[in-house]
Amino acid sequence: MRILLVGEYSRLHNSLKEGLEALQHEVSIIATGDNFKKFPVDYSIHPKFFLENTFLVFCNKVFFRIFKIDLQLAEKGIRFWFFLPKLKNYDVVQLINSNAIETYPFFSKYLLKKLFNQNKKSFLLVCGEDTPVIDFLLKDEVKYSILTPLLQNKKLAPNYRFSLKYMRKNYRDLYDFVSKKVSGIMVSDLDYKIALPEKILIPNPVNTDKITFEPIAVSEKVIIFLGKNNSSAIKKGTAFFEEAVSIIQEKYDSVDIIKVEDVPYNEYIALYNKCHILLDQVYGYDQGYNALEAMAKGKVVFTGAENEFTAHYNLTEKVCVNATPDITYLVNELSFLIENPDEITAIGKCARAFIEQEHDYIKIAQKYLDYWNLK
Repeated sequence: MRILLVGEYSRLHNSLKEGLEALQHEVSIIATGDNFKKFPVDYSIHPKFFLENTFLVFCNKVFFRIFKIDLQLAEKGIRFWFFLPKLKNYDVVQLINSNAIETYPFFSKYLLKKLFNQNKKSFLLVCGEDTPVIDFLLKDEVKYSILTPLLQNKKLAPNYRFSLKYMRKNYRDLYDFVSKKVSGIMVSDLDYKIALPEKILIPNPVNTDKITFEPIAVSEKVIIFLGKNNSSAIKKGTAFFEEAVSIIQEKYDSVDIIKVEDVPYNEYIALYNKCHILLDQVYGYDQGYNALEAMAKGKVVFTGAENEFTAHYNLTEKVCVNATPDITYLVNELSFLIENPDEITAIGKCARAFIEQEHDYIKIAQKYLDYWNLK
């Protein structure tokens, strides 16, 4: 099969591509590379003129202030349009989001209509914020979510511009357009399955052949890693981790803390390689992509691991630490691991085994193929 994957935010599509290629399929990715993360793509729609050129960035700010038009968004769409003649005769086109092209919704609909018409089947993967997910979370029917800070404090709305745009009519219309045109819609983890219970869940693929597992042996200090993405820090509850590690630093001499902010993906991975514990997010029910890759390396990851997760995978052993928005709880969990380093080793081994069992990139690629063929 020839497969085109549109969009990339977390390395999910890259890992899926690797799994599909291992199964002898031809795969291409078209995406921006997600700005500073710089994920590999085959066709780049990265807005280098209006994101990298200092003068043009300034011009764009002025233009936006006067006309409310963001030329970065326009550039992404124009770059995609230039690639359209090459994006033909694919058996499957998969979008990573209804807004996968990341341009203006009216332009996205124009481009996607052409893309869908010149290929065979099309699919939508919900693996992040999108209209039905935000609709569900705004109802405030779960104990917590990425929108909890906003629901508790409306003044945080400016920090949720990316999330709340999916409520606007043009983005809602875009989602409705995509959902009617595609042959099927999937979700990538339980956070989205809870919002869209009728959709099939295909877990995130993790390339376990590329990720080396190193059993954790704590000889001297316990190393804790906290990577901060400023654009999503509030939604991930990073402040809870920051407060917890401050307390831990005062409480223990046998701990080293590594903190980084907004670094490219490859640099991020290199920086957390030597840690024992990785702090990911507190508002999840399941693991996101960073957490899964760290678990594959045998790290102990503080992330989403709620009862829904353990029940879904029928787990009897701890494969990560369920992080919640409770500083005292986080400090207690960290303290227990620091004082019982054998537990760090044990959880790390279970984490790797879980990834191999439930997230192996070739097994997951086959699940995608089965679903695409079924439709």
